Amino acid sequence: MSRLPNRLVLTAGACALGAALLAGCAAAPTPADYAAEKPVLDLKSYFNGPLVAHGIFTDRAGKVVRRFTVQMTGTWNGAQGTLDERFSYSDGKTERRVWRLTDEGNGRWTGRADDVLGVAEGRAAGNALNWRYTLNLPVDGKVYEVQFDDWMVLMDDKVMLNKAVMSKFGLRLGEVTLSFHKP
Repeated sequence: MSRLPNRLVLTAGACALGAALLAGCAAAPTPADYAAEKPVLDLKSYFNGPLVAHGIFTDRAGKVVRRFTVQMTGTWNGAQGTLDERFSYSDGKTERRVWRLTDEGNGRWTGRADDVLGVAEGRAAGNALNWRYTLNLPVDGKVYEVQFDDWMVLMDDKVMLNKAVMSKFGLRLGEVTLSFHKP
C-alpha cells in the first residue's frame, strides 16, 4: 500500500485545522443581520391577546428530554406589556411565568419575571428578536442559574419560531425550541 508523503499529510492536517479555526471564529448573528427581513416583528402586536406555543427541550446531545405546551395571554398599556405564560409539561407538571415587558425604543426591549435574575435584555430588527437573560431553573429539587441566548423569528402574522440555547459557565447545556401560534 502506498503512503502519502509526510509533507502532504502535514499540509492536509494544517488546512483542516485552519478551516476548523476559521469556522470557530465566525461571528455570532446579531439582530441587525435580520433588519431587512419581512414581515417585521412588532412584539406589541404579536404578543397581544391569546397565543399557544408547543415546545421541546433537547439536551446537548440533541435528545428530546421534555415536551410542553404554553398557553399565553399578552396585554399592553403603552410601552408596558404583560405576557402571562402557563406551561403544561408532558410529565404532568405545570408552571407559570409572568413577563413584564418594556419597549425601550429603537428595537431595544427589557423584560422581568420572578424567576429571571436581573433584567432580560432584547434587541429586535426586521423579523427577529434576540433575548439574553439568566433564569433560576429548578431541577430535581435544586435551583440552577442558567443563561439563555433566545432567538425569536416571525414567519408570518400567525407563526413565530423560537430557539434558545441554554448554558452555564459558557458550556452549552441544551436547547429549547418553540413554535408560537396566534389563533
